Amino acid sequence: MTEQPAITTPAPRGRAYPEPGEEALLTDGSTVSIRPVVPADRPQVLALHAERMSEASRRLRFLGVSRRAPELTADRLCGPPRPERCALGAWAAGVLVGEADFEATAERPGTAELALAVADAWQHRGVGSLLAEHLVHAARESGVTAFEADALAGNSGVHRLFSDLGLPVHRQYAQGEVRIRVPLTEPDPDERYLRAVEQRGRTADLASLTALLRPHSVAVLGASRRPGSVGQGVLRKIRDGGFRGELWAVNPHADRVAGLPAYPSLEALPRIPELAVLAVPAAAVPDLAEECGRAGVRALVVLASGLDAEQAGRLLHACREHSMRLLGPNSLGLAQTDPAVRLDAEFGGAFPLPGTAGVAVQSGGVGIALLERLAWLGIGVSTFVSLGDKYDVSANDLLQWWEGDGRTDLALLHLESFGAPRAFSRTARRVTRRFPVLTVDAGRSAAGRRGAAAHTAAAAVPATTRAALFDQAGITATRSVAELVETAALLHAQPLPAGRGAVAVVSNAAGIGVLTADACADAGLSPPALLGGLADRLHRVLPDGAGTGNPVDTTPAAGPEHLLHCLDLLERSGAVDALVVCLVPTALADGPERDPLRALLDGRGRRRLPLVVVRIDQQVPVSYLTAGDGGLIPSYSDPRSAACALARARERARLLARPAAPEAVLRGCDPAAARRLVDGFLAERPDGGWLDPGRTADLLECYRLPLATTVWATDERTAVLAARSLRRTGHDGRAVLTAHPGDPVGDPGRTVGTDDEARSAFRELTAASGGRAAGVVVRPAAAPGVDLRVDVRQDGVFGPLVVLGLGGPAGELLDGPVARLAPLTQDDPPAMVADSLAAPLLADLPDPAALHRVLVGASRMATDLPQLTEALIGPVVVRPDGVLCADARVRVEPRRPFDPYLRRLRRRPLSEEEG
Repeated sequence: MTEQPAITTPAPRGRAYPEPGEEALLTDGSTVSIRPVVPADRPQVLALHAERMSEASRRLRFLGVSRRAPELTADRLCGPPRPERCALGAWAAGVLVGEADFEATAERPGTAELALAVADAWQHRGVGSLLAEHLVHAARESGVTAFEADALAGNSGVHRLFSDLGLPVHRQYAQGEVRIRVPLTEPDPDERYLRAVEQRGRTADLASLTALLRPHSVAVLGASRRPGSVGQGVLRKIRDGGFRGELWAVNPHADRVAGLPAYPSLEALPRIPELAVLAVPAAAVPDLAEECGRAGVRALVVLASGLDAEQAGRLLHACREHSMRLLGPNSLGLAQTDPAVRLDAEFGGAFPLPGTAGVAVQSGGVGIALLERLAWLGIGVSTFVSLGDKYDVSANDLLQWWEGDGRTDLALLHLESFGAPRAFSRTARRVTRRFPVLTVDAGRSAAGRRGAAAHTAAAAVPATTRAALFDQAGITATRSVAELVETAALLHAQPLPAGRGAVAVVSNAAGIGVLTADACADAGLSPPALLGGLADRLHRVLPDGAGTGNPVDTTPAAGPEHLLHCLDLLERSGAVDALVVCLVPTALADGPERDPLRALLDGRGRRRLPLVVVRIDQQVPVSYLTAGDGGLIPSYSDPRSAACALARARERARLLARPAAPEAVLRGCDPAAARRLVDGFLAERPDGGWLDPGRTADLLECYRLPLATTVWATDERTAVLAARSLRRTGHDGRAVLTAHPGDPVGDPGRTVGTDDEARSAFRELTAASGGRAAGVVVRPAAAPGVDLRVDVRQDGVFGPLVVLGLGGPAGELLDGPVARLAPLTQDDPPAMVADSLAAPLLADLPDPAALHRVLVGASRMATDLPQLTEALIGPVVVRPDGVLCADARVRVEPRRPFDPYLRRLRRRPLSEEEG
């Protein structure tokens, strides 16, 4: 007889649905809470099936008409807990509006029967799909490999739900009924399912943001009569900005504010506003937010800062309970320049110049400075959002909004922290294929991270981790607001440089040309020598004495016609991918009409190649020159700024030239066995710790990581015998003894060639631990090769990170490990190797895929096992005949699983949130 599997969320991996549940958005933007059904919910379950569903809905749910079906269902779902059953409910304002459950079948191990019901008033709003997604999560955590369900052939709603879910669906028809089977494809990442979940999440997210970013009505609560107050300032800006909707002021102590009628409360308003701006002290925010939620407000902007933990929790709870999106707290506000909206609900400077750049900042001060610089350049914004402490609305939301708003073609971000970086990374990978996304890489230094933590609610992120996120997501990272604007100026106005990044530098003064060529080379661009026929043709169109080697020296005698012919020749030559023109004022220009600048002002600004100008006498870092055809040419005061902007544009061109890579797949791995191993260890040691060498070897085998043979020796005799045996396969007949990772020795190990040396090494290692060492690990000495290390670090915010670096003493002396967020894509392993310090040593590997498989195995292990806190794999010895992981140490801790497929909103303020 086959034993029936236990279907439950295993305790060692943490509860899948902690009380009070997981909040998530529906397709209409409203919020529901998903949590397990418990015995106390019986009245609600009964009411759902008996009162909130019509007879027609019950017939579809129960495959016929049965008066007792609602009561029997309530008894089944709310009876004593059973390990083979999982039932989840969707709750809105304390009312059960949907239910989904599965129950394992003894006849078909791994298969569970699924059932689902949604109240009539809540159908076609995404409740069923959301419940199904959360049920898939619970099933996968419980070992279920397939769902089965029965439905009437005419139940189009449930058939559409399964078809749109994103998982394989198999149907068998018989006598008006359909048997549905849905495999929960777990061995390899299911990209189709993830894309389907993302699309549903995107639809829900955009619906929920409409009240915030395109409201029809706004109320400013706390609009004061006091001149200079924040509330009055925001009210005046909304009024003076020409908001197209209805605007109200709420102040119980005034009849009018800023020339507008004031109302004593929300209830006194002619209509309940879609958006409420709370310009009140921190202590008043939670109660006012609750009042807004009960009244039916759909979105809040909270300007106050300094909320304590209790106030923050109450504010976020009110927003979740009443389906309100929240911007802030500590927000400067927002601006929407769409002519149909014209909302300027912020207390910065002038109304932002309308345009096509989406701007989201965490710091209000940075936002004000950025808007001013963009306006001076003439780059307008589609939407400006000051995120503040990001309790709810984040850069991820804004990227999705800009992706679909039809107005944005450039995104500019200033972020000091990340609330949902894995979702952000995935969204950014998609969005950066459509338009550039630039960010200021704030908090790179230790001092910067301390400062970021001091004035925002979220911890900043280490530079290595941030770099991994930006690189994988295709985001262009700059070091300052100035660099951000300088790069945006080029990307906004000029085409991208194709090819290898070859640059032609053309100057009317040799010295500035040399400086610019050096700056280009320093930025990773290539100013190639211009040889042969091209150099001859340039000589014929330039004044006597001109240099044509690159930089091209036109001499101060060059006039507009010389420069124009030179640029046209270079553009047509195919020898370069970008043009940099360096101009200095000279006394040889006989009047404005002989100024070489006329070649740009009267010529073409829209060329096949990107064109930038360097003018060292320019008073501002970057400006635009308007060419004769209306095209805009970026002009920089510093050669380095121009070169860096071009280099970033080239990186974007390289990104777009690469096809979007799918997630890397590791065939033949056994994640189920790995989970059993980790669960078993945590059952023995609930607080976690370092895996013993045997379990470590078994775990790495689950992910096809080639670990050398090891022996765990707890006494001297075992260590000597193990070393004697392993010396036979070790390099030069030698073995290595190392301390167990759980012992505080910190010793790299001892290489031994005799029994006496093994005995001495055992005694030294155990003595170094002060008697606390439980034993030593013995392995054969690895043959010489390139020593690397592959580490997995579990970041509380970003999730798992795979790190590749040099091993041995070189790795300790040289900085520069390469990191990527897990899961890796197919492009990540070769890119990591190419970007590492070991790249020159690995250039002639006959089988680079062997090392790539190690990186993918580490990535998959980290992704499958959220309890994996740290894995130190090394040295990883790379030789012409293959790759060997000479040693490995793995530490695990009890940790709640993270499911990237699961849609859920943040339940706590960002500073308290886990990844």
